[in-house]
Amino acid sequence: MRFTSEQRLDDGVLEREFTLGEIPGILWTPASASASAPAPLILVGHPGGLHKMRPRLAARARRSGADGFAAATIELPGGGDRPRFAVAEQARADLRRALEAGEPVDEEIVDRLVLPLVEKAVPEWQTTLDALLSLPEIGGPVGYSGGVIAIGVRLAVVEPRISAAVLFAGSFVPRTLFEEARQVTIPLHVLLQWDDEGNDRQSALDLFDAFGSKEKTLHANMGGHTGVPEFAGDAAARFFTRHLS
Repeated sequence: MRFTSEQRLDDGVLEREFTLGEIPGILWTPASASASAPAPLILVGHPGGLHKMRPRLAARARRSGADGFAAATIELPGGGDRPRFAVAEQARADLRRALEAGEPVDEEIVDRLVLPLVEKAVPEWQTTLDALLSLPEIGGPVGYSGGVIAIGVRLAVVEPRISAAVLFAGSFVPRTLFEEARQVTIPLHVLLQWDDEGNDRQSALDLFDAFGSKEKTLHANMGGHTGVPEFAGDAAARFFTRHLS
């Protein structure tokens, strides 16, 4: 991991850009973090396009910093300036045509769009987690928040260092991930926008039902994809405080 820039924000949070091989990312650490008092870590997911998403990600990270957590994010494979996936680009075009025509979205399109991303993004998150936990000011436990829900599902299954997750039910999920969801056992807090125009509400409810976790909470709010109310974020923050502090 090579840090390429850093700045101390006005709330004391240290913001550092890094690269890890071909993976760019950002790490935010609270002023309280030190080798003698390492901060718990939240991995902050997003749908791709780190530069565009940065203001929103920074706001989430600074909220986490106020609660004593470090936060880190990385650019998704195929996002930002990273090389595109030809198969995913074609699937995205097919998805757009289906939605514009008012047609149901075929499962084969969802598989082509999401599965290659999951297969590459999850190992990259794990490699990033290895590097982050080697820093003296970062410690466990570890949480995962937001982003593409299919990535969160896979991470929750294969990465034992993740202790709890906040998932956003706002993206397509391949049917194979429903079976993986039954293997998830960590505490979950799932956000759902009830009127999300780009999300199949019943599919999101079915996925929530499939999760094997004994502790799982569905936080549903009226409104579209980008209308998540501030109090929903407050509830997610309290969830992490309970499980990562």
